[in-house]
Amino acid sequence: MSLLRSFTTVGGYTLLSRLTGFARDMLIASMLGAGMVADAYFVAFKFPNLFRRLFAEGAFSAAFVPMFSATLEKDGEEAAKEFANRCYAFLALVVALFSAVLMIGMPWAMYVFAPGFTDVPGKHELATELSRICFPYLFFISLCSLVAGVLNSLGRFAAAAGTPILLNLVSMAALAGLSRYTETPGHALAWGTAAAGVAQFVWLMAAAKRAGFLPRLIRPRLDDQVKTLLKRIVPVAFGAGMYQISLLIDTMLASMVSDGAVSYLYFADRVNQLPLGVVGIAVGTALLPILSRQIAAGDVKGASDSQNRSLEFSLLLTLPAMAGLIVLAEPIIRVLFQRGAFSAEDAQATAAALMAFSVGLPSYVLVKVFTPGFFAREDTRTPVRIALVCLVFNVVLNVALMQVLAHVGIALATALASVLNATLLATTLIRRGHYRWDERLKSRLPRILGATLAMTAVLLAGRWLAEGRVPDTSVAQALLLTGLVLAGGIVFAGMAVLTGAVRRSDLAQFKGLRRRPAGAKAGSDPSAGGEG
Repeated sequence: MSLLRSFTTVGGYTLLSRLTGFARDMLIASMLGAGMVADAYFVAFKFPNLFRRLFAEGAFSAAFVPMFSATLEKDGEEAAKEFANRCYAFLALVVALFSAVLMIGMPWAMYVFAPGFTDVPGKHELATELSRICFPYLFFISLCSLVAGVLNSLGRFAAAAGTPILLNLVSMAALAGLSRYTETPGHALAWGTAAAGVAQFVWLMAAAKRAGFLPRLIRPRLDDQVKTLLKRIVPVAFGAGMYQISLLIDTMLASMVSDGAVSYLYFADRVNQLPLGVVGIAVGTALLPILSRQIAAGDVKGASDSQNRSLEFSLLLTLPAMAGLIVLAEPIIRVLFQRGAFSAEDAQATAAALMAFSVGLPSYVLVKVFTPGFFAREDTRTPVRIALVCLVFNVVLNVALMQVLAHVGIALATALASVLNATLLATTLIRRGHYRWDERLKSRLPRILGATLAMTAVLLAGRWLAEGRVPDTSVAQALLLTGLVLAGGIVFAGMAVLTGAVRRSDLAQFKGLRRRPAGAKAGSDPSAGGEG
Protein backbone atom coordinates (compact mmCIF):
# COMPACT_ATOMS: atom_id res chain seq x y z
CA MET A 1 0.00 0.00 0.00
CA SER A 2 1.55 3.26 -1.10
CA LEU A 3 1.48 6.07 1.45
CA LEU A 4 0.96 8.66 -1.28
CA ARG A 5 -1.80 6.59 -2.92
CA SER A 6 -3.54 6.29 0.45
CA PHE A 7 -3.33 10.07 0.98
CA THR A 8 -4.61 10.84 -2.50
CA THR A 9 -7.41 8.28 -2.34
CA VAL A 10 -8.77 9.56 0.97
CA GLY A 11 -7.98 13.17 0.06
CA GLY A 12 -9.66 12.90 -3.35
CA TYR A 13 -12.88 11.47 -1.97
CA THR A 14 -12.79 13.92 0.92
CA LEU A 15 -12.37 16.80 -1.54
CA LEU A 16 -15.43 15.56 -3.43
CA SER A 17 -17.36 15.31 -0.15
CA ARG A 18 -16.30 18.86 0.78
CA LEU A 19 -17.42 20.19 -2.59
CA THR A 20 -20.82 18.52 -2.28
CA GLY A 21 -20.82 19.79 1.31
CA PHE A 22 -20.37 23.34 0.03
CA ALA A 23 -23.32 22.83 -2.29
CA ARG A 24 -25.32 21.62 0.72
CA ASP A 25 -24.24 24.60 2.83
CA MET A 26 -25.03 27.05 0.04
CA LEU A 27 -28.54 25.59 -0.14
CA ILE A 28 -28.89 25.79 3.64
CA ALA A 29 -27.68 29.42 3.69
CA SER A 30 -30.11 30.36 0.96
CA MET A 31 -33.15 28.67 2.53
CA LEU A 32 -32.41 29.04 6.27
CA GLY A 33 -30.17 32.11 6.43
CA ALA A 34 -28.27 32.70 9.67
CA GLY A 35 -31.10 33.14 12.16
CA MET A 36 -33.22 31.12 14.58
CA VAL A 37 -33.99 28.06 12.41
CA ALA A 38 -30.41 27.76 11.16
CA ASP A 39 -28.99 28.07 14.67
CA ALA A 40 -31.42 25.42 15.94
CA TYR A 41 -30.54 22.94 13.18
CA PHE A 42 -26.78 23.42 13.53
CA VAL A 43 -26.99 22.67 17.25
CA ALA A 44 -29.33 19.73 16.56
CA PHE A 45 -26.89 18.24 14.06
CA LYS A 46 -23.92 18.97 16.31
CA PHE A 47 -25.31 16.59 18.96
CA PRO A 48 -25.01 13.33 16.98
CA ASN A 49 -22.09 14.65 14.92
CA LEU A 50 -20.07 15.51 18.02
CA PHE A 51 -20.64 12.15 19.69
CA ARG A 52 -19.91 10.39 16.39
CA ARG A 53 -16.54 12.11 16.09
CA LEU A 54 -15.62 11.73 19.74
CA PHE A 55 -16.80 8.24 20.66
CA ALA A 56 -17.33 6.48 17.34
CA GLU A 57 -15.30 7.81 14.44
CA GLY A 58 -12.63 9.43 16.63
CA ALA A 59 -12.18 7.43 19.83
CA PHE A 60 -13.43 4.07 18.62
CA SER A 61 -11.45 4.11 15.37
CA ALA A 62 -8.26 5.38 17.00
CA ALA A 63 -8.40 2.58 19.59
CA PHE A 64 -9.82 -0.11 17.29
CA VAL A 65 -7.60 0.26 14.19
CA PRO A 66 -4.24 -0.42 15.92
CA MET A 67 -5.68 -3.49 17.71
CA PHE A 68 -7.38 -4.81 14.57
CA SER A 69 -4.24 -4.15 12.47
CA ALA A 70 -2.03 -5.92 15.02
CA THR A 71 -4.42 -8.91 15.17
CA LEU A 72 -4.49 -9.05 11.37
CA GLU A 73 -0.68 -8.84 11.20
CA LYS A 74 0.04 -11.43 13.89
CA ASP A 75 -2.95 -13.82 14.04
CA GLY A 76 -4.47 -13.69 10.56
CA GLU A 77 -7.84 -12.89 9.00
CA GLU A 78 -10.10 -15.23 11.00
CA ALA A 79 -8.93 -13.88 14.36
CA ALA A 80 -9.32 -10.31 13.09
CA LYS A 81 -12.87 -11.06 11.89
CA GLU A 82 -13.88 -12.49 15.26
CA PHE A 83 -12.45 -9.46 17.04
CA ALA A 84 -14.37 -7.12 14.70
CA ASN A 85 -17.63 -9.03 15.28
CA ARG A 86 -17.30 -8.78 19.07
CA CYS A 87 -16.60 -5.04 18.86
CA TYR A 88 -19.45 -4.52 16.38
CA ALA A 89 -22.00 -6.15 18.69
CA PHE A 90 -20.83 -4.26 21.76
CA LEU A 91 -20.74 -0.91 19.94
CA ALA A 92 -24.28 -1.41 18.60
CA LEU A 93 -25.62 -2.12 22.10
CA VAL A 94 -23.87 0.82 23.79
CA VAL A 95 -24.73 3.40 21.13
CA ALA A 96 -28.40 2.27 20.98
CA LEU A 97 -28.78 2.70 24.76
CA PHE A 98 -26.87 6.00 24.75
CA SER A 99 -29.00 7.39 21.90
CA ALA A 100 -32.27 6.41 23.60
CA VAL A 101 -31.29 8.02 26.91
CA LEU A 102 -30.13 11.25 25.32
CA MET A 103 -33.21 11.55 23.10
CA ILE A 104 -35.42 11.26 26.18
CA GLY A 105 -33.32 13.79 28.07
CA MET A 106 -32.88 16.17 25.14
CA PRO A 107 -34.76 19.17 26.64
CA TRP A 108 -32.42 19.16 29.65
CA ALA A 109 -29.32 18.46 27.55
CA MET A 110 -30.13 21.51 25.43
CA TYR A 111 -29.74 23.74 28.50
CA VAL A 112 -26.10 22.61 28.61
CA PHE A 113 -25.24 22.62 24.91
CA ALA A 114 -27.03 25.87 23.95
CA PRO A 115 -27.86 27.79 27.14
CA GLY A 116 -28.45 31.05 25.28
CA PHE A 117 -31.37 29.63 23.28
CA THR A 118 -33.76 30.14 26.18
CA ASP A 119 -33.48 33.91 25.63
CA VAL A 120 -35.28 33.63 22.26
CA PRO A 121 -38.94 32.44 22.46
CA GLY A 122 -39.39 29.03 20.84
CA LYS A 123 -35.71 28.54 19.96
CA HIS A 124 -34.99 26.04 22.75
CA GLU A 125 -38.04 23.96 21.84
CA LEU A 126 -37.22 24.00 18.12
CA ALA A 127 -33.62 22.89 18.74
CA THR A 128 -34.87 20.07 20.99
CA GLU A 129 -37.33 18.82 18.37
CA LEU A 130 -34.78 18.92 15.54
CA SER A 131 -32.19 17.15 17.74
CA ARG A 132 -34.54 14.25 18.39
CA ILE A 133 -35.16 13.86 14.65
CA CYS A 134 -31.43 13.94 13.86
CA PHE A 135 -30.22 11.65 16.63
CA PRO A 136 -30.77 8.23 14.97
CA TYR A 137 -27.95 9.33 12.65
CA LEU A 138 -25.55 8.64 15.53
CA PHE A 139 -26.47 4.95 15.74
CA PHE A 140 -25.93 4.18 12.08
CA ILE A 141 -22.83 6.31 11.61
CA SER A 142 -21.24 4.77 14.71
CA LEU A 143 -21.55 1.31 13.20
CA CYS A 144 -20.13 2.80 10.01
CA SER A 145 -17.04 3.87 11.96
CA LEU A 146 -16.18 0.26 12.82
CA VAL A 147 -16.73 -0.95 9.26
CA ALA A 148 -14.63 1.96 7.97
CA GLY A 149 -11.84 1.02 10.40
CA VAL A 150 -11.83 -2.54 9.07
CA LEU A 151 -11.72 -1.38 5.45
CA ASN A 152 -8.97 1.17 6.15
CA SER A 153 -6.87 -1.49 7.87
CA LEU A 154 -7.18 -3.61 4.73
CA GLY A 155 -5.95 -0.70 2.61
CA ARG A 156 -9.42 -0.10 1.14
CA PHE A 157 -9.89 3.62 1.80
CA ALA A 158 -12.27 4.67 -0.98
CA ALA A 159 -15.61 3.37 0.34
CA ALA A 160 -15.25 4.95 3.79
CA ALA A 161 -13.89 8.21 2.38
CA GLY A 162 -16.92 8.48 0.10
CA THR A 163 -19.61 8.12 2.79
CA PRO A 164 -19.88 11.87 3.60
CA ILE A 165 -20.91 12.44 -0.03
CA LEU A 166 -24.09 10.45 0.70
CA LEU A 167 -24.84 12.69 3.69
CA ASN A 168 -24.60 15.78 1.51
CA LEU A 169 -26.66 14.39 -1.36
CA VAL A 170 -29.45 12.96 0.81
CA SER A 171 -29.60 16.15 2.92
CA MET A 172 -29.90 18.36 -0.16
CA ALA A 173 -32.61 16.15 -1.61
CA ALA A 174 -34.59 16.29 1.63
CA LEU A 175 -34.19 20.05 2.00
CA ALA A 176 -35.26 20.73 -1.57
CA GLY A 177 -38.03 18.13 -1.71
CA LEU A 178 -39.57 18.09 1.77
CA SER A 179 -39.47 21.75 2.88
CA ARG A 180 -42.92 22.49 1.44
CA TYR A 181 -44.40 19.69 3.54
CA THR A 182 -42.65 20.33 6.89
CA GLU A 183 -43.13 23.01 9.53
CA THR A 184 -39.78 24.65 8.67
CA PRO A 185 -36.93 23.90 6.23
CA GLY A 186 -34.95 22.89 9.34
CA HIS A 187 -37.34 19.98 9.90
CA ALA A 188 -36.81 18.75 6.33
CA LEU A 189 -33.06 18.97 6.80
CA ALA A 190 -33.24 17.05 10.08
CA TRP A 191 -35.21 14.20 8.47
CA GLY A 192 -32.67 14.17 5.65
CA THR A 193 -29.85 13.81 8.18
CA ALA A 194 -31.47 10.75 9.77
CA ALA A 195 -32.07 9.17 6.35
CA ALA A 196 -28.45 9.84 5.36
CA GLY A 197 -27.22 7.74 8.30
CA VAL A 198 -29.15 4.75 6.96
CA ALA A 199 -27.79 5.29 3.44
CA GLN A 200 -24.18 5.49 4.68
CA PHE A 201 -24.60 2.30 6.73
CA VAL A 202 -25.96 0.32 3.77
CA TRP A 203 -23.15 1.65 1.52
CA LEU A 204 -20.34 0.58 3.87
CA MET A 205 -21.85 -2.80 4.69
CA ALA A 206 -21.95 -3.55 0.97
CA ALA A 207 -18.27 -2.57 0.67
CA ALA A 208 -17.35 -4.78 3.65
CA LYS A 209 -19.20 -7.72 2.08
CA ARG A 210 -17.20 -7.29 -1.14
CA ALA A 211 -14.00 -7.25 0.92
CA GLY A 212 -14.98 -10.49 2.69
CA PHE A 213 -15.08 -8.81 6.12
CA LEU A 214 -18.80 -8.22 6.67
CA PRO A 215 -19.37 -7.80 10.46
CA ARG A 216 -21.97 -10.04 12.10
CA LEU A 217 -24.25 -9.02 14.96
CA ILE A 218 -23.49 -11.61 17.65
CA ARG A 219 -24.27 -11.72 21.36
CA PRO A 220 -22.19 -8.97 23.04
CA ARG A 221 -19.60 -10.21 25.53
CA LEU A 222 -16.75 -8.59 27.39
CA ASP A 223 -13.62 -10.61 26.66
CA ASP A 224 -10.08 -9.40 27.34
CA GLN A 225 -9.65 -7.75 23.94
CA VAL A 226 -12.91 -5.81 24.18
CA LYS A 227 -12.07 -4.73 27.74
CA THR A 228 -8.69 -3.46 26.54
CA LEU A 229 -10.42 -1.58 23.73
CA LEU A 230 -12.84 0.06 26.16
CA LYS A 231 -10.01 1.14 28.45
CA ARG A 232 -8.41 2.94 25.53
CA ILE A 233 -11.56 4.57 24.14
CA VAL A 234 -12.21 7.10 26.91
CA PRO A 235 -8.82 8.82 26.83
CA VAL A 236 -8.73 8.67 23.02
CA ALA A 237 -12.10 10.44 22.94
CA PHE A 238 -10.41 13.50 24.40
CA GLY A 239 -7.05 13.08 22.68
CA ALA A 240 -8.44 12.63 19.16
CA GLY A 241 -11.46 14.87 19.66
CA MET A 242 -10.02 18.01 21.25
CA TYR A 243 -10.90 20.03 18.17
CA GLN A 244 -14.50 18.78 18.28
CA ILE A 245 -14.79 19.52 22.00
CA SER A 246 -13.46 23.01 21.28
CA LEU A 247 -16.14 23.49 18.63
CA LEU A 248 -18.79 22.36 21.11
CA ILE A 249 -17.55 24.94 23.61
CA ASP A 250 -17.64 27.49 20.79
CA THR A 251 -21.29 26.65 20.17
CA MET A 252 -22.23 26.86 23.84
CA LEU A 253 -20.62 30.29 24.21
CA ALA A 254 -21.81 31.55 20.81
CA SER A 255 -25.40 30.81 21.80
CA MET A 256 -24.94 33.51 24.46
CA VAL A 257 -23.29 36.09 22.18
CA SER A 258 -26.02 36.97 19.67
CA ASP A 259 -28.72 35.50 17.47
CA GLY A 260 -26.89 34.14 14.42
CA ALA A 261 -23.48 33.70 16.07
CA VAL A 262 -23.81 29.90 16.00
CA SER A 263 -24.46 30.09 12.26
CA TYR A 264 -21.51 32.42 11.62
CA LEU A 265 -19.15 29.97 13.31
CA TYR A 266 -20.71 27.01 11.52
CA PHE A 267 -20.34 28.45 8.01
CA ALA A 268 -16.80 29.72 8.75
CA ASP A 269 -15.74 26.34 10.10
CA ARG A 270 -17.20 24.60 7.05
CA VAL A 271 -14.92 26.58 4.76
CA ASN A 272 -11.98 26.00 7.10
CA GLN A 273 -12.82 22.29 7.04
CA LEU A 274 -12.09 22.01 3.30
CA PRO A 275 -8.28 21.95 3.58
CA LEU A 276 -8.50 20.46 7.07
CA GLY A 277 -10.64 17.62 5.78
CA VAL A 278 -8.83 16.98 2.53
CA VAL A 279 -5.36 17.01 4.12
CA GLY A 280 -5.95 16.26 7.81
CA ILE A 281 -8.43 13.43 7.42
CA ALA A 282 -6.43 11.94 4.54
CA VAL A 283 -3.20 11.97 6.57
CA GLY A 284 -4.74 10.79 9.83
CA THR A 285 -6.82 8.04 8.23
CA ALA A 286 -3.99 6.66 6.09
CA LEU A 287 -1.16 7.13 8.60
CA LEU A 288 -2.63 5.30 11.62
CA PRO A 289 -2.94 1.79 10.10
CA ILE A 290 0.42 2.21 8.32
CA LEU A 291 2.22 3.25 11.52
CA SER A 292 0.45 0.52 13.47
CA ARG A 293 1.72 -2.19 11.12
CA GLN A 294 5.23 -0.71 10.91
CA ILE A 295 5.56 -0.49 14.70
CA ALA A 296 4.05 -3.98 15.19
CA ALA A 297 6.66 -5.32 12.74
CA GLY A 298 9.49 -3.48 14.54
CA ASP A 299 10.22 -1.18 11.58
CA VAL A 300 11.27 1.92 13.55
CA LYS A 301 12.94 3.64 10.58
CA GLY A 302 9.94 3.05 8.33
CA ALA A 303 7.61 4.55 10.95
CA SER A 304 9.83 7.63 11.30
CA ASP A 305 9.99 8.10 7.53
CA SER A 306 6.20 7.79 7.23
CA GLN A 307 5.65 10.46 9.87
CA ASN A 308 8.21 12.86 8.38
CA ARG A 309 6.77 12.57 4.90
CA SER A 310 3.27 13.04 6.31
CA LEU A 311 4.41 16.20 8.09
CA GLU A 312 6.08 17.52 4.95
CA PHE A 313 3.00 16.75 2.84
CA SER A 314 0.72 18.44 5.38
CA LEU A 315 2.74 21.65 5.63
CA LEU A 316 3.13 21.86 1.86
CA LEU A 317 -0.65 22.10 1.53
CA THR A 318 -1.81 23.77 4.75
CA LEU A 319 0.56 26.75 4.96
CA PRO A 320 -0.58 28.21 1.62
CA ALA A 321 -4.19 27.25 2.45
CA MET A 322 -3.97 29.23 5.71
CA ALA A 323 -2.59 32.30 3.94
CA GLY A 324 -5.18 32.05 1.19
CA LEU A 325 -8.13 31.77 3.55
CA ILE A 326 -6.98 34.74 5.62
CA VAL A 327 -6.45 37.02 2.61
CA LEU A 328 -9.54 35.88 0.66
CA ALA A 329 -11.96 35.23 3.54
CA GLU A 330 -14.46 37.93 2.62
CA PRO A 331 -14.74 37.20 -1.13
CA ILE A 332 -14.94 33.46 -0.42
CA ILE A 333 -17.87 33.84 1.97
CA ARG A 334 -19.63 36.35 -0.28
CA VAL A 335 -19.38 34.10 -3.35
CA LEU A 336 -20.36 30.93 -1.49
CA PHE A 337 -23.18 32.06 0.78
CA GLN A 338 -24.39 35.65 0.22
CA ARG A 339 -27.76 35.06 -1.40
CA GLY A 340 -31.37 34.53 -0.38
CA ALA A 341 -31.77 34.73 3.40
CA PHE A 342 -27.99 35.16 3.94
CA SER A 343 -27.28 38.91 4.01
CA ALA A 344 -24.13 41.01 3.41
CA GLU A 345 -23.87 41.57 7.17
CA ASP A 346 -23.97 37.82 7.71
CA ALA A 347 -21.18 37.42 5.15
CA GLN A 348 -18.94 39.98 6.88
CA ALA A 349 -19.46 38.38 10.30
CA THR A 350 -18.74 34.90 8.90
CA ALA A 351 -15.62 36.09 7.03
CA ALA A 352 -14.16 37.52 10.23
CA ALA A 353 -14.66 34.17 11.97
CA LEU A 354 -13.05 32.35 9.02
CA MET A 355 -9.92 34.49 9.28
CA ALA A 356 -9.63 33.62 12.95
CA PHE A 357 -10.20 29.88 12.42
CA SER A 358 -7.61 29.85 9.61
CA VAL A 359 -4.81 30.90 11.95
CA GLY A 360 -4.83 27.41 13.40
CA LEU A 361 -5.23 25.49 10.14
CA PRO A 362 -1.69 24.00 9.96
CA SER A 363 -1.82 23.00 13.61
CA TYR A 364 -5.23 21.32 13.18
CA VAL A 365 -3.63 19.06 10.57
CA LEU A 366 -0.39 18.55 12.52
CA VAL A 367 -2.46 17.14 15.38
CA LYS A 368 -3.65 14.51 12.86
CA VAL A 369 0.00 13.77 12.01
CA PHE A 370 1.36 13.52 15.56
CA THR A 371 -1.55 11.79 17.33
CA PRO A 372 -1.15 8.48 15.41
CA GLY A 373 2.42 8.37 16.76
CA PHE A 374 0.88 7.74 20.20
CA PHE A 375 -2.11 5.61 19.16
CA ALA A 376 0.01 3.29 17.01
CA ARG A 377 2.11 2.56 20.12
CA GLU A 378 -1.14 1.94 22.06
CA ASP A 379 -0.49 5.00 24.23
CA THR A 380 -3.84 6.70 24.74
CA ARG A 381 -3.07 8.45 28.02
CA THR A 382 -0.58 11.04 26.83
CA PRO A 383 -2.81 12.62 24.16
CA VAL A 384 -5.67 12.99 26.65
CA ARG A 385 -3.44 14.75 29.17
CA ILE A 386 -2.27 17.15 26.51
CA ALA A 387 -5.81 17.62 25.22
CA LEU A 388 -7.12 18.47 28.68
CA VAL A 389 -4.44 21.14 29.13
CA CYS A 390 -5.39 22.62 25.76
CA LEU A 391 -9.09 22.39 26.58
CA VAL A 392 -8.66 24.45 29.74
CA PHE A 393 -6.54 26.93 27.78
CA ASN A 394 -9.27 27.13 25.14
CA VAL A 395 -12.07 27.79 27.64
CA VAL A 396 -10.13 30.52 29.45
CA LEU A 397 -9.14 32.19 26.18
CA ASN A 398 -12.71 31.85 24.83
CA VAL A 399 -14.23 33.66 27.79
CA ALA A 400 -11.58 36.40 27.64
CA LEU A 401 -11.64 37.05 23.88
CA MET A 402 -15.41 36.87 23.37
CA GLN A 403 -15.76 39.88 25.67
CA VAL A 404 -13.76 41.93 23.15
CA LEU A 405 -14.20 40.22 19.77
CA ALA A 406 -17.58 38.47 20.25
CA HIS A 407 -17.87 35.36 18.02
CA VAL A 408 -14.53 36.14 16.33
CA GLY A 409 -12.79 35.80 19.69
CA ILE A 410 -14.33 32.34 20.09
CA ALA A 411 -12.89 31.22 16.73
CA LEU A 412 -9.46 32.71 17.50
CA ALA A 413 -9.31 30.96 20.88
CA THR A 414 -10.00 27.60 19.21
CA ALA A 415 -7.21 28.22 16.69
CA LEU A 416 -4.65 29.15 19.36
CA ALA A 417 -5.59 26.13 21.48
CA SER A 418 -4.92 23.91 18.46
CA VAL A 419 -1.48 25.47 18.03
CA LEU A 420 -0.70 24.60 21.63
CA ASN A 421 -2.01 21.04 21.16
CA ALA A 422 0.18 20.35 18.12
CA THR A 423 3.24 21.83 19.84
CA LEU A 424 2.85 19.70 22.97
CA LEU A 425 2.25 16.50 20.96
CA ALA A 426 5.36 17.08 18.84
CA THR A 427 7.67 17.96 21.73
CA THR A 428 6.51 14.89 23.69
CA LEU A 429 7.22 12.53 20.78
CA ILE A 430 10.65 14.13 20.25
CA ARG A 431 11.53 13.94 23.95
CA ARG A 432 10.67 10.23 24.05
CA GLY A 433 12.78 9.50 20.98
CA HIS A 434 9.75 8.38 18.96
CA TYR A 435 10.13 11.11 16.38
CA ARG A 436 12.73 13.49 15.01
CA TRP A 437 12.84 15.84 12.07
CA ASP A 438 15.04 14.47 9.31
CA GLU A 439 17.38 16.63 7.24
CA ARG A 440 15.04 16.68 4.28
CA LEU A 441 12.21 18.17 6.33
CA LYS A 442 14.52 20.76 7.88
CA SER A 443 15.64 21.92 4.44
CA ARG A 444 12.15 21.89 2.89
CA LEU A 445 10.25 23.87 5.55
CA PRO A 446 11.93 27.29 4.92
CA ARG A 447 11.35 26.82 1.19
CA ILE A 448 7.65 26.08 1.73
CA LEU A 449 7.40 29.23 3.86
CA GLY A 450 9.10 31.29 1.13
CA ALA A 451 6.70 30.02 -1.52
CA THR A 452 3.76 30.80 0.78
CA LEU A 453 4.95 34.39 1.31
CA ALA A 454 5.28 34.91 -2.44
CA MET A 455 1.74 33.62 -2.97
CA THR A 456 0.40 35.87 -0.19
CA ALA A 457 1.99 38.94 -1.80
CA VAL A 458 0.31 38.13 -5.13
CA LEU A 459 -3.10 37.68 -3.50
CA LEU A 460 -2.84 40.97 -1.60
CA ALA A 461 -1.75 42.79 -4.74
CA GLY A 462 -4.60 41.23 -6.71
CA ARG A 463 -7.21 42.32 -4.18
CA TRP A 464 -5.75 45.85 -4.10
CA LEU A 465 -5.80 46.14 -7.89
CA ALA A 466 -9.38 44.80 -8.11
CA GLU A 467 -10.72 47.15 -5.42
CA GLY A 468 -13.38 49.36 -7.01
CA ARG A 469 -12.62 48.08 -10.51
CA VAL A 470 -14.70 44.86 -10.52
CA PRO A 471 -18.53 45.11 -10.57
CA ASP A 472 -20.25 44.04 -7.37
CA THR A 473 -22.23 41.24 -9.00
CA SER A 474 -22.24 37.54 -8.18
CA VAL A 475 -20.74 36.50 -11.52
CA ALA A 476 -18.01 39.17 -11.49
CA GLN A 477 -17.03 38.43 -7.89
CA ALA A 478 -16.94 34.68 -8.57
CA LEU A 479 -14.70 35.23 -11.60
CA LEU A 480 -12.42 37.50 -9.57
CA LEU A 481 -12.15 34.94 -6.78
CA THR A 482 -11.41 32.17 -9.28
CA GLY A 483 -8.70 34.30 -10.89
CA LEU A 484 -7.07 35.11 -7.57
CA VAL A 485 -7.09 31.47 -6.46
CA LEU A 486 -5.58 30.33 -9.76
CA ALA A 487 -2.93 33.06 -9.71
CA GLY A 488 -2.00 32.28 -6.11
CA GLY A 489 -1.84 28.55 -6.82
CA ILE A 490 0.37 29.04 -9.88
CA VAL A 491 2.75 31.34 -8.00
CA PHE A 492 3.01 28.95 -5.05
CA ALA A 493 3.57 25.93 -7.27
CA GLY A 494 6.17 27.77 -9.34
CA MET A 495 8.06 29.06 -6.31
CA ALA A 496 7.88 25.63 -4.64
CA VAL A 497 9.56 24.05 -7.68
CA LEU A 498 12.10 26.86 -8.14
CA THR A 499 13.18 26.84 -4.48
CA GLY A 500 13.28 23.06 -4.21
CA ALA A 501 10.36 22.77 -1.79
CA VAL A 502 9.03 20.16 -4.24
CA ARG A 503 11.20 17.97 -6.46
CA ARG A 504 10.57 15.38 -9.14
CA SER A 505 12.06 12.65 -6.98
CA ASP A 506 9.40 13.17 -4.29
CA LEU A 507 6.78 11.07 -6.04
CA ALA A 508 9.08 8.06 -6.28
CA GLN A 509 10.09 8.44 -2.64
CA PHE A 510 6.45 8.56 -1.52
CA LYS A 511 5.65 5.46 -3.56
CA GLY A 512 8.60 3.71 -1.98
CA LEU A 513 6.95 3.83 1.43
CA ARG A 514 5.13 0.51 1.06
CA ARG A 515 3.71 -1.93 3.55
CA ARG A 516 1.58 -4.86 2.42
CA PRO A 517 -1.48 -5.65 4.55
CA ALA A 518 -1.47 -9.04 6.19
CA GLY A 519 -3.01 -11.74 4.07
CA ALA A 520 -2.36 -10.02 0.71
CA LYS A 521 -0.89 -12.29 -1.90
CA ALA A 522 2.35 -11.39 -3.55
CA GLY A 523 1.79 -9.23 -6.55
CA SER A 524 -1.82 -8.48 -5.64
CA ASP A 525 -3.30 -5.05 -5.15
CA PRO A 526 -5.24 -4.83 -1.88
CA SER A 527 -7.32 -2.01 -3.27
CA ALA A 528 -8.32 -3.74 -6.48
CA GLY A 529 -11.84 -3.17 -7.64
CA GLY A 530 -11.86 0.55 -6.85
CA GLU A 531 -11.95 0.07 -3.09
CA GLY A 532 -8.84 2.07 -2.24
